[in-house]
Amino acid sequence: MSNGTTSSPIVLALDDSLVIHQMIKRALEPGYQVITAANAVDALSIIYHQRISVLLLDVQMPDVNGLEFCRTVRSLPQFQHLPVIMVTSQDSPFDRVKGHLAGATEYLIKPFDAEQLREAVRKFIGS
Repeated sequence: MSNGTTSSPIVLALDDSLVIHQMIKRALEPGYQVITAANAVDALSIIYHQRISVLLLDVQMPDVNGLEFCRTVRSLPQFQHLPVIMVTSQDSPFDRVKGHLAGATEYLIKPFDAEQLREAVRKFIGS
């Protein structure tokens, strides 16, 4: 990656659906570098080893749900200001409150369209 040019901002998408991974990549590449993870352990490892600009986070996952993962990330001082966008099909006002209480910066409802996702990410990266 060190070809002398500035690299694209990195977006990490944590979702257990490979279909969602592909939708996110199609929506955000080539403007952003998209890294995907299917579970919380992989995502935490990526966060520690890459400079993530935005974290996209599914709420419903088999191992650690997105709310728990968001709280974990927020408990680590170096990630307290990392923008976290919940990407979920759970759309009740109570779900939104739970997301924000867990530390989510933004809440995006599935199914989303590519422009909605780009707009949400652009808000935090400003490109």
